[in-house]
Parts: sequence; structure tokens; C-alpha cells
Amino acid sequence: MKKITICLILFLGVVQVSAQKDSIYIEAKLSADRKTLEVNQEIVYYNHSDKQLQTIKLLNWISAYHKRGTSLVYRKLEDRNNDLHFAKADQLGKLLELNIKNSENQPISINALSDENLFLPLKEALQPGEAVTLKLQYRIQLPDKTFTGYGTADQNTALKYFFIVPDQFDPDNIYKKEYRDIEESVSFNTFWTVNFDIPVNSFIESNLPQVQMNSFKGYLDSDPEFIISTNSYPSIKVDVDGFSSEVKFGYNLKPEEKQNLEFLLPLQLKFIKDKIGFIPQTLFISDKFRAKEDFFGNNDIRFWKFRFQLFTDAEKTDLDYFGIITKKILDENIIADKEKDHWFKNGLKSYLEIQYLKKFYKDTKLLGALPETRLFGIKPLKIFHASKVKLLDRYGLAYQYIMLQNLDQKIDDNFSSLSNFNDMAVSSFETGSLFDYSADKMGNDIFNGVVKNYISQNSGKKIKPEEFLSDLNEKDKASGYLTNFLKQKNRVNFKLKNIRKENDSLHIKITKNIGASIPVKLETQTREGEKKAYWIETEENKNNNELFLPASDNIYKVTLNTGYSFPESNYRDNFLYAKGIFSNAKKIKLKLIKDIPDPEYNEIYISPRVRFNNTYDKFLLGINLKNQSFFDQKFLYSFTPMYSSGTGKLTGSGAVSYSFLPAESIIRSLTFGVSGSYFHYDYGLAYRKASVLSNISFRKDPRSTISRSIGMSYNYFDRDLSPVMIANNDYKKYNLWSFGYGYSDNQMIHEKSFSISTQGMEDFNKVTAEAFYRWEFAPKQKLSLRLFAGYFLRNDTRNNLFNYGISRVSNYAFSYSLLGESANSGILSQQFILADGGFKSFIPGSVNKWITSFNVDSSVWKIFHVYADAGIYKNQDRPTKFIWDSGIKVRIIPDFLEVYFPIQSSLGFEPSFKDYAKRIRYTLVLNLGTIINAARRGWY
Repeated sequence: MKKITICLILFLGVVQVSAQKDSIYIEAKLSADRKTLEVNQEIVYYNHSDKQLQTIKLLNWISAYHKRGTSLVYRKLEDRNNDLHFAKADQLGKLLELNIKNSENQPISINALSDENLFLPLKEALQPGEAVTLKLQYRIQLPDKTFTGYGTADQNTALKYFFIVPDQFDPDNIYKKEYRDIEESVSFNTFWTVNFDIPVNSFIESNLPQVQMNSFKGYLDSDPEFIISTNSYPSIKVDVDGFSSEVKFGYNLKPEEKQNLEFLLPLQLKFIKDKIGFIPQTLFISDKFRAKEDFFGNNDIRFWKFRFQLFTDAEKTDLDYFGIITKKILDENIIADKEKDHWFKNGLKSYLEIQYLKKFYKDTKLLGALPETRLFGIKPLKIFHASKVKLLDRYGLAYQYIMLQNLDQKIDDNFSSLSNFNDMAVSSFETGSLFDYSADKMGNDIFNGVVKNYISQNSGKKIKPEEFLSDLNEKDKASGYLTNFLKQKNRVNFKLKNIRKENDSLHIKITKNIGASIPVKLETQTREGEKKAYWIETEENKNNNELFLPASDNIYKVTLNTGYSFPESNYRDNFLYAKGIFSNAKKIKLKLIKDIPDPEYNEIYISPRVRFNNTYDKFLLGINLKNQSFFDQKFLYSFTPMYSSGTGKLTGSGAVSYSFLPAESIIRSLTFGVSGSYFHYDYGLAYRKASVLSNISFRKDPRSTISRSIGMSYNYFDRDLSPVMIANNDYKKYNLWSFGYGYSDNQMIHEKSFSISTQGMEDFNKVTAEAFYRWEFAPKQKLSLRLFAGYFLRNDTRNNLFNYGISRVSNYAFSYSLLGESANSGILSQQFILADGGFKSFIPGSVNKWITSFNVDSSVWKIFHVYADAGIYKNQDRPTKFIWDSGIKVRIIPDFLEVYFPIQSSLGFEPSFKDYAKRIRYTLVLNLGTIINAARRGWY
């Protein structure tokens, strides 16, 4: 009896400790100008760890807005947003005053108000299960809402992460955690009481239950958020199977949007309840949450004055709000450490989206109704495979797009290290596809049952997603691969090897490139379109699998994992024909314009080409044959025969390359290629160029702007020579080899790059180095610095062809896009290329020994810049010379079209020269790839 009593006491004690929840009481007053928040707060904090605590950590995340250099500011710069970096003092957020006392009203000292983590020393150690009471009085200056969506604006004030609170995900209170605007939870299992004093004629909404006007109270397993506004925002009450639920909005709804939601929300909530087992009584959707979680890719396309609608307004509302509502329910009811376990809720959201699309949008196209748009009586988009791609395919295609560039990441990588695109394509889409694949294999009802049980059993507790994967494995052993799959970058490839008819059966051979036991779904189709599906259980450490099907089934086509259902590295070998001239082979399809690839075919893109090359070839007209689609491929070829309108001759170029993309390596890509070209560099003079190259791009942190590469090449040149050039013994045929290393960091405020290379042939060897730095010292105002150095280790050349240029480059490798390769006068000769010495004034001569130059460029006002160049150089058997120039630059289209007006230089005051108009220089860059790379910075 005594033992039973002791056990009962111990059990009740454990229950009591486990049931202990922190509580936070807040009295907050918002100033009339909405810029200052005064707070009186009391925290009852329990020691939830298994050891005694000497200090307690409080998160003071308002200080993330306090100054430059915080994790928040740096992350915004990674996303190509410099608003917070350049914010004025009154736009920033900061902690103005703070007093902390313990339960005995004794003050507790802190190091600095600007620290995001406040470590408070305790008078006595806090034992496990015991509580301490902290009393806080503080005043904060709220930041502008434009930076993160939280803060103050003219119409409303959004409060989240501004109150000083404990970090529930760090029970040991030892790790620093800084605010990065990634919507990570810090509070759960906490009872909140929050009373507000707000300006008159203001309204307030929250995800906390409202008990009376401006007062909120209740438990939350997420962080509280509040919207204080001059307007009252709408809400919609919904009844689902007799259960009443209310969805509150922190923004205004358009009348049509509200009408659509009143119809759609009951259907959406019913669907979600059937899948996960519950819906909450209330949901609060903020404007920021809506923008973050809406459906990617359903917006109208706007171009100039034209608007092309992909989906109807009702469809857009349905697609947007299903994802928004789903993620909000998961966020409010599943306690997860977003940094480590982000993939679980993101994956469930995508899984539920996929299930919803399968039910209501099964045959809807990715481009919606856009392919039906008529132009001059025809539907031009119908010729594209993109017009046939289903909306459901978006999940697999997004992963394919980033994976084929080898820029994908592991699913379980820390969330803060994911690029913006991988947040969507990997954490959400890839994981959701895997969940849907498993559900398809084991049965949707079984999978949904596992989800319901897991969420129910972990209510009020921090989840361990590995346990969810174990539960799946118990229901279906075929899903056991998921545990390891999430921990690595995967390059799984299933391949249909061949199909043979043997007696009355079709023998289908399937291979896979890894040892893991992963099931594969095989689908057969007859000429009449009848389909049958089979699941094949592959064996561990066995790469070959076979399947025998009755020949009487009249099978015409066989497909593996149709509809991008499994995240494979290559879908191009998932299709085979059992009959016809293309049996056991892929069909060939000719296409006119670059498109989303159709993996069922070997596609060849044949497209017309018209471009201006230079003043000698003038306009080039021809066709381009290549295999490159919108998605990268390892093997690429491109051949472009062209007609030169300037010479009346055939010209052109061609290239073949292959890239190795190791998933787990310090190397991102290793590329080998060969190329050749034939164009003209002067009137009646052509050049032929053949190249062999290799390039190593090193792996980069996908959120980082830093890239490194090593390049090697060998080039053979054969030039036509004029009689004068022959008389001067000019170079007709020559070989060049080069080896170089490049480093670049394209971050937003401090952009920098460095390169060093060596080049040589039988007559010379030289070493060249270049460093570049660009500082954005004010919004859209930049200072650029460039340092160049070149040195001939050996120079036995016959002329100045291979010399370093001072103000003009010698394009002996035909690597620069010059409009007038050999022009010595006229507008074409005034084109400027920032290379070698980089001088803008026409300082005569070239350099055959060594040169060092320094180029400076700075913003002055709007598109007007000033520049200055200085350098020293030495030619063989000549004294060292110092040169300089300066002037004004007008950036008409920054980095693409710029004009230089020289003012003062070593030559004198240049505007006084009679031929000043001929001394004006310009840059003209017509490279679409450069524009695209600049536009996608911040995504990956």
C-alpha cells in the first residue's frame, strides 16, 4: 500500500509538472501617433528543462530593427531589399526603456538594450519544474511596417515578435536566437492575457480569443499577433458538420472576394477536416500571412496596358485561400521548431494542396485559360508544351527546375539556410510530393489516418517528425526510404530499359541508380487511351527489376511515375513505346520556340535568328538548332548557321558541352565543351575560331551571393589577312591557352569580385589580375573601384596584337562584343569595353611589358556619375609613364547603355579639342543572359 501511495504521488507530481504552462500578462498602451508602445508585463516562467537554470533568456527582437548589421538587415539584403539598411532613425524600431524585477521587486541587470537576447541572472538557481516570476516595464519605438509587415503604418499597426518573451524552444536558455523575419515560433503552451489601451476610433483583432473590448485571453501554441486599425475588418462564420468556426481577416476584402469566400470556406474547411481530423474555432489571417502563403503562379500577367487572366477571380480566390487556410491551421495547432522541422508543416500543406487539386482541378492547366487566348484569330500558345502541362505538375516541375541547376538543398537543411526558391521547391513542394506519393502507394485513407493520429497524439507538445515517418513505415514498409531521403540531396532515377514480347507476355525491364528500396509506379496505356497502373516494389541493393504483363492487354505506351509524381533527377527515360517504329525508343519532336520540356520526346528547337553582329557582317540571318529548353540539361548542343548580309557569305557558330553535377561535393558543376565559329572582323576578312574548354564552378551556399570558379581553355584561331597585314608579318594562325580563377560576391551593398588568369602561346606568356568593388552608399547611389594589373612574363611577339590596351582592347581572342572589331575611326571605334587599362579618354598606345591602373566611378545625381582613371605602365625599352583621365558618365540604362564625356586628362582639357565629339565613349551590352541573371538575384 505504501509503495502504491508513493507511486501515485510521483505520478501526480509528474502530471503536475508536465501540465505546468507559462503565463504572460501584458498591459500595453499604443501612442496616438502609433509609433510608441508602453508595456507593463508579468511573466511566470517554468523550468521545462531537466537541469537547474542559473539564467533565463528573454527575446528582445524589437532590437533587430535597431541598426545596420543585424541578422534581419543582412537577410533583407540577401533578398535584394535595402529599405531597412537605408532606413531613417524614426523609421527604425528599438527598445527605449527597460526595467526588470523579480518576484521580490529586486531589479535585474541587463547588458544592453540593443541585445536581441537578454540573459537574466537569477538570484537562486531555478530547479526543474519550478517557476519564477519576472516583472517588466518597457517602452518600444515601433518600426515602419514596410520592412517586415510588422510595425506601424498610416492605416494600421501590426504587432508580432515585439513583446519581450522567453524562448520556449530553448528550455536550457543557452542559445542565442536572432530575428530574421522567417515566421519562426518562439512561444507555445503559454497562457496569455493582453489588455490594450489604443487610440480612439481604433479597432483591434488578434489570434487570441477576445474576452471584451481591447482585451484578449487564452492559450496559444503559436505566437500572438495583433492588428490595430482605424477600420473594422471583416470576418466570416462557417458551419462544418455542425461545428462553428470563424475566420477573421486583418485586412479588407473586396465585395466579390468576400462573396466567393462565403461559398468556398465551408468547402475548404470540410476538405481539411476530413484530411487532418479537425478545424479550429477561430482563425486569424493577417495581410502578411496571406501574401506569404498564397498560391504561387496564379496571378494575372500584366504587360504594358494589357492584362491576361490565367484563372477566374473565383478560381484565384479558391487556390489562394485553400493554401492560406491550410497553413494557418497547421501553424496554430502543430508545435514545431521551424528551423529544423520546417518541412513537416510545409510538406503537409503541399500534400493537402495536391489532394485538393486532384479533386477539384484535376485537368486544369498550369497556365489556366491563357492558352485559349486568341491573337489575330489563332491561339498561339497552343503550340507550346507548357499549354498542356497540368496545374498538378507544378510541384514536380519546380523541383526539377532548381535540381537541374544543382542548386537544390536537402529537405532537412536548416530553414534559415534555404534559398527563397528552395523554401518553396524543396521544403514545401518536394516534401508534399513525397507525402502524396506515399499516400498513393499505401492508400489515401491510411495516410490521412496516420496524419490525424499523429497530430492528435502530439497536441500541445513539440513534435518530432521522425516519429511521423516511423508511423508511416509501420503502415507501409515501402515508405521506409523517406527517413534517409530527407537527409540528403537525392538524384534518384528510374529508367525504362526495354520492353520485349516473350510468348504471350510483355517483359518490361526497369532499372534504378541507387540501392535504396523505393517503390515505383508503372502505368500502361493502349492506343485507345485505356490506362492501368501497377506498383512495383524494388529491392534494396538491387538495381534491375522486371515486370511481366499479358500481351493481350494491347499495351502501346509504358510510363514510370507519370505527372512528375516522384522527385526524380531525370524523367526523360520514363517513357517507352511497345509498338510501332519507335518501340523501345523515344520520338523526336521539332519545336520553334524554347518551352517547358516534354520528357516523352527528344526535342530539337529550331528557331530563326536575326541579330546585328558588327559593321562587317552587319545583320546575320539564320536558324538555331539546339536542345536547351527552359530547364538546364547536362548535355547541350547548339548550332547556328547564318547568312551575313554584310558579306553575302555563310557564317555561324556551334557548340557542344556536357556538365557533371555531383549532388554532394565541393563542386557544383564540372563542364567540358567544344565550340567553333566563323565570322568577319574587318571588311572582307574572316576569322575561324575553335575552342576546347572546361570549367569548374564550386558549390555555393544557396542564400549566399558568393560564387567561385576555375576555367581552362585552348583556342585555335585562323584569320584572313589583308595584303598590308601579310607584308607586316601579322599573325594568321595562332593558338592560345588560358587558365584562370574567378571570385564574385554580388551582395547588395558591398559588391566585389576578383580574378586572376594566365594566358600564353608560343610567343608570349602573361599574368593578369583584376579586382572590383562597388559600394551602394545611399539608395541607388554607388561608388565603384577597379584595380587592374597585367604583366608579360615573356613577350617575343611580332606586333602589338597581344598587348594590353590602355583605352581600347585588342580583341585578338574575339571574346568581346565589339561593333567595329577593326574600326579606328567613326562611331563604332568609340565603343568602350571595361577591360585592361579601362581608360575612357583616347590615350594612344598599348602596353607590351606591364600596366597597373585604378578606375573610380561615383554617383552624383540621378543618372549622372563622375569617373576618374589613373595608372602607370611600361613598354619594353621605354621609361615608365603615368597617365590619368576624368569625366562625366551618363547611365541611360545602367550597366547596359552608358555614355562617357571626358573632361580633363593627361591629354589636357578635352572639351576644348576640335574633335571632342569623336572622343565621347559609350558602352552597349546586348546580352539577355546578363539581364536575366540580374533579375533573379535574391531567389537563388
